[in-house]
Amino acid sequence: MTNGQEERTADVVVIGAGLTGLTAAFHLKRKGCNVLVLEKENRIGGQIQTHRTGEFVMESGPNTGVVSCPEVAELFQLLEQDCDMEYARESSKRRLIWKGHTFRDLPSGLVSGLRTPLFTWRDKLRLLGEPFRAKGTHANETVGELTVRRLGRSYLDYAVDPFLSGVYAGDPMRLVTRFALPKLYRLEQNHGSFIRGAIAKSKEPKSERDRLATKKVFSARGGLGNMVEALGKGIGAEQMVLGADNITVNPNNGGWDIVYKKNGHPQTVRGRKVLTTCGAYALPALLPFIDYERMAAISALAYAPVIQVSVGIKDTRGVHCAAFGGLVPSCEHQNVLGILFPSACFEERAPQKGALLSFFMGGVRHLEWMEKSDEELKGMVDDALHRMLKLPEDVHADAIRIFRHPLAIPQYEKSSEQRYAAIESIERQYPGLFLAGNIKGGIGMADRIRQGTEMASLLTLQTAGQPPLREC
Repeated sequence: MTNGQEERTADVVVIGAGLTGLTAAFHLKRKGCNVLVLEKENRIGGQIQTHRTGEFVMESGPNTGVVSCPEVAELFQLLEQDCDMEYARESSKRRLIWKGHTFRDLPSGLVSGLRTPLFTWRDKLRLLGEPFRAKGTHANETVGELTVRRLGRSYLDYAVDPFLSGVYAGDPMRLVTRFALPKLYRLEQNHGSFIRGAIAKSKEPKSERDRLATKKVFSARGGLGNMVEALGKGIGAEQMVLGADNITVNPNNGGWDIVYKKNGHPQTVRGRKVLTTCGAYALPALLPFIDYERMAAISALAYAPVIQVSVGIKDTRGVHCAAFGGLVPSCEHQNVLGILFPSACFEERAPQKGALLSFFMGGVRHLEWMEKSDEELKGMVDDALHRMLKLPEDVHADAIRIFRHPLAIPQYEKSSEQRYAAIESIERQYPGLFLAGNIKGGIGMADRIRQGTEMASLLTLQTAGQPPLREC
């Protein structure tokens, strides 16, 4: 003990107990690493939080993920004693797009693609020429520009725009393809065409591990909060500090000094490695030794604000939506970005005759909506229940919760190139410091699990066989 401070050591200090940090710490603990997680909130999980309101199971953050990489399936296999993965019902493969005065099915095949009123006949016929168009040469081409060039304007308006509203709450004319949708970018760059690329990918040999990436939509049985709890149990309460305020990190003699306050009392940790997983906006105060120019390139990352309104209805009077949800194109000028139907996807989220719905509002086009009152938001939701979902006029929400997220989803725009370069430069100059989280590498749950898993493997290799750290 020195200067009245409590001190401890750790091989790896993980800052932030969101999904990336928890996944990394969980795997590090399993590999025998002395890991410590510091979290400013008094709970773990970051944006992921499940609320049980009467008979309804509501999520205030992500509602679902996609098993787009093997790491997701492997993590749930390790958690199976404490948490079960739940796949969405087959009927939830159906996706809806709002056009005119109603929701319409997003095409799922050639015949439905020809019949749909979502796209113009000109663009449908133009799609036949997609495999023969030259690939793009502009590195910072936006998703919107790419879509219009290869597919046509109606595909942007009624497929890509609502998709990106649902995923990023963003503007396709600002999101850069190689950062926001890197798999789509590589399809064109490597194969010259989306269609040719998709055919080539389908023919590639797959290992048993590759086949774990089923692309299925998933949650955790009983809510994603159960996954968070299982990860926390696997890490151990003694390896986590919640309510850690004013965390700062500084290099010191080949290691790292991490100082924070717990209940107003200063604490110090001596770490061999540091993994940050918090948002870009938190990094200037967390890493005060980084020069202004590089830190500015990182902290300039913009975040879309999102309001999620969870609505529980005990009896929908026979009106049921057997679909994943409905997305709303920006050109339709509605009050919602989209509506998810969690009770149509998963078991026991609502009473048998009822429904659980999640309405999403705001995004980069409506920054000002964060200032709307709860009553205004409830009025907008009630209007959507009857006008868009066609519920009887006398059916209203039996349970409703409003969740406001001012800094919800990072926007991978043109500035991402400078951000990625700054991160790489900092990590090269300061060995043992790793900057992760949604500042790079994708925003989906699968992206976060994959990154956390990869970071744990890298950190395990770098700490293996090294002598114990001396205390501060």
